Amino acid sequence: MANATVPESQPPAQAAGGRRKVVDEVSGWLRVLDDGSVDRTWTGPPEVLPMMQPVPPYAVPRDGHTLHDLPGDPSFRIYLPEPEVVVDGDRKGGRLPVIVHFHGGGFCFSHPSWVMYHHFYSRLACAVPAVVVSVELPLAPERRLPAHIDTGVAALRRLRSIIALSEDGALDDKAAAKLLRQAADISRVFLVGDSSGANISHFAAARVGADGAGIWAPLCVAGCVLIQPGFMRATRSRSELEVGESVFFTLDMLDKCNAMALPVGATKEHPFTCPMGPQAPPLESVPLPPMLVAVAENDLVRDTDLEYCDALRAAGKEVEVLLSRGMSHAFYLNKFAVDMDPSTGERTQGLIDAIVSFIACH
Repeated sequence: MANATVPESQPPAQAAGGRRKVVDEVSGWLRVLDDGSVDRTWTGPPEVLPMMQPVPPYAVPRDGHTLHDLPGDPSFRIYLPEPEVVVDGDRKGGRLPVIVHFHGGGFCFSHPSWVMYHHFYSRLACAVPAVVVSVELPLAPERRLPAHIDTGVAALRRLRSIIALSEDGALDDKAAAKLLRQAADISRVFLVGDSSGANISHFAAARVGADGAGIWAPLCVAGCVLIQPGFMRATRSRSELEVGESVFFTLDMLDKCNAMALPVGATKEHPFTCPMGPQAPPLESVPLPPMLVAVAENDLVRDTDLEYCDALRAAGKEVEVLLSRGMSHAFYLNKFAVDMDPSTGERTQGLIDAIVSFIACH
């Protein structure tokens, strides 16, 4: 998969003559240079680097699943729970629901092959069980919104063509496509997004809903799980002012990433970051499936995420809310904290349990 190289901990050499200069940056994650190029060399604390290591695919089962990359437009990373038996192309116990995962990173960085996503989504695939299809997204500022949402919809279209229409086309890995067809039930697709990926889940689901079931059949988006979505407003919320920052989420990241990702001239009141605001269509008019929204108590965007949930309820939408007490943004992606800190491990298991229950009910 593209962009999956390990970030370096030291800055790269300057171009000949040292002519390139940094004109903008996002605290540790990326720097924009005066020639328009973007450097995503990691410059933050070195202890974060292990979580950004890419995990290679494997066809031999590990911990109850296999991992496959399916290059294309867009590229997929696929987690397949190990079947007990496959007979004549059918899994024992039937096909599995599909989780389509959109990664976070403020629309500007990260990759689905990184350890921090791998440890959570491989675990979730086996817990549900479900086929997890993680989508490689474009990155801003090279590509601004709505490119990310367009890619989310394109991912669903590609998934439908591979599974329902059996279109292999020029696929590099026809074996992975065959395994996907054998395992996946695309009448039960759940869009799951982390942070900015949750924003994509909302808008991709809305687009599918607006098209109507007949356009997408047999694919059906049965629900959305928005994990600590990147919803916000132009003015600081109480949680932005009072909650402490973490390496995964700072006010600088919140401001800079959105400035780089939103359409030129837009503020954080834009519907892409504030779907409950006055610039967005009334939520009553937005066709959305049942929603599970996971909010962290110590998250900078806690209050605006809860505002979104209240707006969904007021619009008559079906929404469940999970509040993870004492946790900060992306806590469940920090493998070291999940493994070593009992509270983080417990809250992560609670999040997985809530997703399992939500999918089972829909």
